[in-house]
Formats: sequence, structure tokens, C-alpha cells
Amino acid sequence: MLRTPTGGAPKNGTAGTTGPAGRLVSIGTVLTQLRDEFPEVTISKIRFLEAEGLVEPRRTPSGYRKFSTEDVERLARILRLQRDHYMPLKVIREQLDALDRGEQIRIPAPTAHRDPGGAFDPASPAALYGEVGRERPSAPRVGRAELIAAAEVDEVQLVEWESYGLLAEAPGGGFDAEAVTVARLVADLGRFGLEPRHLRAMKAAADREAGLVEQVVTPLRRHRNPQTRAHAEATLKELAGLSVRLHEALVQTALGVRLR
Repeated sequence: MLRTPTGGAPKNGTAGTTGPAGRLVSIGTVLTQLRDEFPEVTISKIRFLEAEGLVEPRRTPSGYRKFSTEDVERLARILRLQRDHYMPLKVIREQLDALDRGEQIRIPAPTAHRDPGGAFDPASPAALYGEVGRERPSAPRVGRAELIAAAEVDEVQLVEWESYGLLAEAPGGGFDAEAVTVARLVADLGRFGLEPRHLRAMKAAADREAGLVEQVVTPLRRHRNPQTRAHAEATLKELAGLSVRLHEALVQTALGVRLR
């Protein structure tokens, strides 16, 4: 249940009441209201949703965010769609746009797996991933020959990249699908004279960033609430995206300073 600023229950059963009509609240107050139902939500998460254009709080002349009742309800809807239905942000945006146009949308109720006796199984795939009888799909793999063909390189180059730790086969053989993107980027950088030995620093930085993300996600994976554990994967992807954007911004900033 979302709390009002005074700690009472939302009026008329609506989520995210911000108090008297027309009252605007700070992002800290919004966080307090949301955390009863969404313990994993953070200020960074709210700011990320704003940056993605999913919520548009007002701004004071000094630049502080101020959220209305509708803003808080919108945030709660977004978080539920992520938590209960695992919708990507693009689909959530389409749903919200349809609602803004006055259209009616139908969202299936979250389902939970039950055994023949009717007992709820909190460790079932449905409880963890929100779908009955459907396991989390395994990540697609590409073979060595497929990777070489997709990246338009040869075996010698691939072996060299592996020797510097830029690419590695997954346990059981094959490469993760993302390895194709890595291979293509390494090949493109090579055309500018950047050799695999030059890229080790980038790989080391990526490993450190992955370690930071893992520190945030690990507590969610260990949470007693199955839905929170399942939400860890969405959080992981979101943090990875933010990390990439920050890395790009930092590189652009550093280059801007050096090239002035």
C-alpha cells in the first residue's frame, strides 16, 4: 500500500495520494510513499524513469522536482508493470500513451503456479518469473564459425582476442549472443590501429562496472519475496544500461576536455 505524507491510507483506494488536492511533493516523499509496495525502488530509479520520458514532474524555479498525485500513481503503475508483468519500458510507454489518449487497455492479471493440490509454490517458475509453466529462457549461443562469419574476421584474430580476455567461450561451449557485438566493435577499433592489447583497459573497466552492478543486484536475488528476486533481472538490465550511458558520457567529457 502506498502511504500519504501523513502515513495514512490513500483515499478512495487509489494509489499514491499526495495529500490535499493540488499539493506537490518532493522526490524523497515520493520514494517514501512507494517503498511500502516497492522496497527495491530508489531515487535513481525514479530519475531514470523521468529521463526515459515515462513521468514528467514539475520543476521549481531552482530546479527541484515536484510530483503530483497523478505522477505518483503513474510511477506505481510503471513499477507494477515491470514487477508483475516484466514489460520492457517501450511497451510500458505504449500502454501509458494509450491511457493518456483515453483508450482502454487490458493487462492480464499476474498468475502464480499451483500444484494439483492447490498449494502455491513460491519457488515455481511462475512465482519467480510471472508465467505459468515457463522457465526463464536460456541465453542464445553462437558457435565459433557463426561468430567469425558474423564479425567478418578470421580464426587468427579470434584467437588473439581470446588471449587478451576480450572474448571467451561460455561454459559448455559457444559464445553468448553479445559476443558478436563485441567482436564487431573490436574489429572496427582495429581499423583505427587499436590492437587487442590496447583494449585490455576497457575490458578491465567493464569487469569493475559489472562488479558494482552485481553488488546492487545480489541482495535482491537473496530477498525472501519471490517477486523481488525475479525483479533482480530487470534491475540488472537497467543498471547495465545506466552504466553504459555513464561510461559514454565520461568518455565524451574527457575527450571534450582534451580536444579543446
